[in-house]
Amino acid sequence: MWIREETPEDVEAIHEVLGKAFADAPGEGRLECRIVDTLRADHALAVSLVADIDGRVAGYIAFSPARPSRDGDGWYVLGPLAVDPADQGHGVGSALVHAGLQILQEREANGCVVLGDPGYYGRFGFEAEPLLTLPGAPEGAFQALRFTDAASAGEVVLHPSFGHHEKD
Repeated sequence: MWIREETPEDVEAIHEVLGKAFADAPGEGRLECRIVDTLRADHALAVSLVADIDGRVAGYIAFSPARPSRDGDGWYVLGPLAVDPADQGHGVGSALVHAGLQILQEREANGCVVLGDPGYYGRFGFEAEPLLTLPGAPEGAFQALRFTDAASAGEVVLHPSFGHHEKD
């Protein structure tokens, strides 16, 4: 398995992986494809990696800027993360997460947030962070991993493609 930056030739395969990985989710992966396409079009993909196994895309991960309302520079959001169901359970997702977080640390990021399963993301050091919030996020699902001791706090603003900017 080779973890590498996405190329323009990977876009269709990334869509396929997102569709397969999120087939049982509302929208069957179309929402995740739209998020990634919008981030890409807006040049907001800070890190966009694929897991290449024998020349095929087996997994994908994206990181884009996120901004806590207080001292919010240098933060990113992880998502989406997708692994082809045929390749799940073989460390593909973990390899993508580790590689992406390493890149963020090399860029001297303050931290990363994620909206997802605490049991899964907790393995990488993510934890519920009461000082960082995302309106509408299910209890415990919005987590953070701090790389520095920056005093970042408050409501986290994501790219509009995630839909968290809309107020009811």
